[in-house]
Amino acid sequence: MLTVFVPKLTNRVGYTLKVLFTRLMRVDYCITTDAAHFATLTTPTLCYAPERVGQGVYLKSCNLLFSTTIEEQRLQCRKEADGVIMFPVYGGGTDLPFDPLAAIFFMISRYEEYLPFKLDAHGRFGVQQSVAYREDFVMQPVVEQWGERIAELLRRHFPELKIVHRQFMYLQTIDIDAAWCYKHKGFGRNMAGLVRDAVKPNSWPRVVQRLRVMLRREPDPFDTYDFIISHSPRKVGGHLLFFALVADYDHYDKPISHLEPHLRHLMMHLGDYAKIGLHPGYYTMEQPSQFDVEKQRLEAMLHRNVLRSRFHYLRMRLPYAYRILLHAGVQTDYSMGFADGSGFRAGISIAYPFFDLERDIETTLDIQPFCTMDTSQRMYQGLTADEAVQQSRSLIDELKTTGGTFCSVCHNQNLSAFEGWEPWREAYADVAKYAIAAMQ
Repeated sequence: MLTVFVPKLTNRVGYTLKVLFTRLMRVDYCITTDAAHFATLTTPTLCYAPERVGQGVYLKSCNLLFSTTIEEQRLQCRKEADGVIMFPVYGGGTDLPFDPLAAIFFMISRYEEYLPFKLDAHGRFGVQQSVAYREDFVMQPVVEQWGERIAELLRRHFPELKIVHRQFMYLQTIDIDAAWCYKHKGFGRNMAGLVRDAVKPNSWPRVVQRLRVMLRREPDPFDTYDFIISHSPRKVGGHLLFFALVADYDHYDKPISHLEPHLRHLMMHLGDYAKIGLHPGYYTMEQPSQFDVEKQRLEAMLHRNVLRSRFHYLRMRLPYAYRILLHAGVQTDYSMGFADGSGFRAGISIAYPFFDLERDIETTLDIQPFCTMDTSQRMYQGLTADEAVQQSRSLIDELKTTGGTFCSVCHNQNLSAFEGWEPWREAYADVAKYAIAAMQ
C-alpha cells in the first residue's frame, strides 16, 4: 500500500491521483492530510505538497490542483533528455523538475478547451489550437510517460511496492456514416443520385456502378463488413466496435433510414462480432434531445442498451457534449481525438474518467481516446496510404513501450475502391496485422 500526503484534498487532487494510481499504475494507495502521522511512516510514501514532508518520494506541487478556478495558465513546456516537462518547479529537493500531477490534470481534464480558442468550420477544437501541437509532443502519450517516471521513482525507493505494467491493447473502431452506397436507400434517393451522377462530368462509371448494384450484378462498394471482421483483433484479446449513424437525413447526416429492415439486420449481424455504439448526428450539440431519440432508435434495432458513443464529425464541445451523454446513461465516449490531425488530444491513450471542470467533479463517464483516423490522415494531413501506415506503426511502437491502447478510427466506405480510397484497404489490413502482432 502506498500512502500519499497532500496538504489539502481537493476534487482535482483526488481525481488525478485516482487516474495515476488506478488507471496508469494499478497501485493500492490511500491519501492522508495528517503531516505528523505521515512523517512517521516507514512504509512506501509519496508527498505531493509545496514543501517536503517525510522521507519518501517527493513531488513539489504548484497551485493548479489546489484551485477551483479556470484561468489562463502561464505554461512553460520544454523537452529534456528524460522527456517533456510542463509546470516546472524549482528547489526544495523535489524528485522531478516539474509538477507531473498538474501536467496530467491539465491534459486529461482538457483544461485548455475551457479557455477561449478559435473554432474550426464545424465548431471543433482543432489540433493546431492544442499546446501539445505547439510544443511538438502531440504524437506522444505524455500522460503515460509522466506516469512511468513516477513509477520508476517509486520502484527505486520502494522495490517492495507492486506496480502493474499494463499490456498493449488494440482497439479497432469503425464509423458507419452510410451503411451502403446505393442499396436500401429507397427509390427516390437512388433516382435523385442517378440523375445527379448523370449530369456530372466524368461520372458515367458511377452511373453504371449504381445500376449494376441496384440490379444485383455487383456488391455495394460500402459493404466492407466481412473484410473488417476478418481483420478483427478479437482473437488476440483486442476489441472491435462499430458506431452507427441513425440521425435524420440532412446536409451533414446522410444515413440509411433507421426504418429500413436491412439496416436492422446488419446491426444485429455486426453485434455478433463487435460492440455497437451510437454515432450521434451533426446537430446534437444544438439539439440535445435528439440524442435520446437516436439512442432509442439504435436500441430498438439491437434489443439492448446502447452504452457507447462517438459524435459524428467529432463535433463536440466540453463540457456540454459529455453532459448530454451522462444524462442519457452512456458509459464510454470515443470522440477524444482530432478531426484534422493524428496524435493524443488529451496526452493519453487509455480510457479514463471525465472530469467536469466547470462543476469541479469527477463523473461516471469514461473517455476512450483515439490517435488516428483515416479521413484525417488522407484529407487533412495529405498522407498517402503508405505514409499513414508508417505513422500508425510509429504510434503502435510508442504505445507498446508504455502499455497503451492503439485506438484507430476508420469508415466502412473508405475500405472500398470508392473515390480513390482503394490503397487504404490494404493499409488498413497492414496496420491491423502489425497491431495484432504487437499484442502477441
